[in-house]
Amino acid sequence: MFTGIIEEIGTMRSVKRAGHSLVLSVNASRILEDVHLGDSIAVNGVCLTVISFDRTGVAMDVMPETYRKTTLALLEPGSRVNLERAMAAGGRYGGHMVQGHVDATGVIRSRTREENAVVYTIEPERPGLLRYVVPQGSVAIDGISLTVVSADADRFTVSIIPHTLQETILADKHAGDAVNVECDILGKYIERLLLAPREAAPPSRPGGLTEQFLAENGFL
Repeated sequence: MFTGIIEEIGTMRSVKRAGHSLVLSVNASRILEDVHLGDSIAVNGVCLTVISFDRTGVAMDVMPETYRKTTLALLEPGSRVNLERAMAAGGRYGGHMVQGHVDATGVIRSRTREENAVVYTIEPERPGLLRYVVPQGSVAIDGISLTVVSADADRFTVSIIPHTLQETILADKHAGDAVNVECDILGKYIERLLLAPREAAPPSRPGGLTEQFLAENGFL
């Protein structure tokens, strides 16, 4: 589990390709402070597992499913990436609950300045994804926890403060660029529960709680 608060920007050291799988090696510093094999690290909002590390960076596998559903396939040596370690138990939620399980990629349709903010309009490439995007709700873009400004049937907007632009790779993103989109997990679970077939309720015991029931079950 992550919070969507980016800890640092890393730089791709190497990208080894084999069909629809990758091994990513990224130069970093802060995330190395307590790194271990098997740790989870979000790279542009995608939860990956550390398979090796040294004093200057970490390496992580990308399987075909992740290759197909995220923007990681677009990375090249020198690419800048958002990095966040999994949240420690007892840590502070500065953003929102982010799983690192990308729902779909999206395309930035516009980038406009509004006084001290920059407003991005994003169109998800997966039809129907906007039903999970709620104005003033949360969404993760390339792993960054953001607040939705507006949403319609095809696209949504987010407004970015100067600090977020400075501390993440959103400053590098312009109209036409692809991003990873992860919607708030709460909406997805609620929908699943509402649409799931209702199990038959167990038959009720006639008479409710009675003295006989208590005696039969050892309470008397």
